[in-house]
Amino acid sequence: MGRNSRVRHKAKRKAAEAAQRRRAAGPLGPDDPLGLLGAPRVPSQRQLAEQIIDQAVHAQHREETAELDRCRALLTAGPGGATGVQVVNRALLACLLREVEHAWRRGWQPAELVRVARREYSARHGRLMVDAIAAQMRGYSRATVDQRWQSQLAALDAQVWWDHDDHYVTVWGERQGLDRAGMIATMIEVLHLLVTLPPIEPVGPMPGTAMSAAVTPPADLDQRMLDRVRALLAKAESTDFPEEADAFTAKAQELMARHRIDHALLVATMGERDQPVTRRVGIDNPYEAPKTLLLQVVAEANSCRAVWMKRFGFTTVVGFPADLESTELLFTSLLVQATRAMTQAKPSTDKYGRNTTRSFRQSFLTAYASRIGERLSTATEGVDREMTASAGAAQLLPVLAARDDAVRDVFEKQFPELTQHATAINNRAGWASGRAAADRALLHGRQAVAYE
Repeated sequence: MGRNSRVRHKAKRKAAEAAQRRRAAGPLGPDDPLGLLGAPRVPSQRQLAEQIIDQAVHAQHREETAELDRCRALLTAGPGGATGVQVVNRALLACLLREVEHAWRRGWQPAELVRVARREYSARHGRLMVDAIAAQMRGYSRATVDQRWQSQLAALDAQVWWDHDDHYVTVWGERQGLDRAGMIATMIEVLHLLVTLPPIEPVGPMPGTAMSAAVTPPADLDQRMLDRVRALLAKAESTDFPEEADAFTAKAQELMARHRIDHALLVATMGERDQPVTRRVGIDNPYEAPKTLLLQVVAEANSCRAVWMKRFGFTTVVGFPADLESTELLFTSLLVQATRAMTQAKPSTDKYGRNTTRSFRQSFLTAYASRIGERLSTATEGVDREMTASAGAAQLLPVLAARDDAVRDVFEKQFPELTQHATAINNRAGWASGRAAADRALLHGRQAVAYE
């Protein structure tokens, strides 16, 4: 190749590289709308802050300590000095709000985001999540927010307590007793958590969507039954006499069983299409595995299905709305009663003089849940036999069978692959005490229902 050819080839290569840079740079503004000058675009302070935040989140994910420290230092100082600090503060809050919204679209609800922030990091991270949720909710009319979301927001006390968004990051750090570096680190950790949360099954409408009317029986019928059940369970939880607790809980279960069957027949008679829905119930430490087992056996007794998501600290329950309500009510009451019985039972030290409280209570609650499950299964078989022999069996059994099939189909679609988790029992005294407490409970998932 001659010298002139090499020069032309080099010139063409440089021109191609320049064109590629222009395409990457994009428009520069009104003076160069097509990006023809080829000069690199200079990012604004806001764009630079957002780039550094994004790099910090990626470094956090890849566990690249040096890069993460570099990004944190840049965000702490702020690009461009004092004005850059304010720009970083605004960018951090905007990123938090955007990622909260994205998490909602992936199925996460407010209480679940706060729960996972506390589990993965600390209570401080949970408080930051609450504030981000409160700020994001400002964009939605209350009339377009589902009632369960409203209840969660009220329970979280999610309120915008700061005067102006530009000041939020600074005043939040002061409230938490953090210097700016610690504040930046916490916010990057929460952002990383939000970005990496997997999609989960939506359990209700997002804020801003139209409220759909679910198929339910008359509201006053449901509310009267639930009020009576709550009153009975409250009495069962408050009494110090096991026999009274037995009677109150058994009566509550009878009401729930009657309501379940009445509801199914009412919907079938009306020709409506009642559909299974999904609900998630938070399970807190300590002893979350046996608590989850208790929820599972109660769910099965109420014709629901449950699966524990250990990392995030909740159990997903699938069933018809009325059955889910019964499941949550009964589980909550049983957990109160089991906890009271567990704390009254006094563990002893082992032969080496070591404290066995934790192993005793773990075994106690596991045995309690296991024994309750056995009793619920026995009760279910008895009720099935009575329904088969009843005069209304020809009408009732196909309805209940169809509902059970619908719950199974929805559950298996959501969770096509499941793994089993075994809970270890290493304290015989705790196991025996837990089974004895379950025996005293005399609980039944479905009581025989006499039709008049």
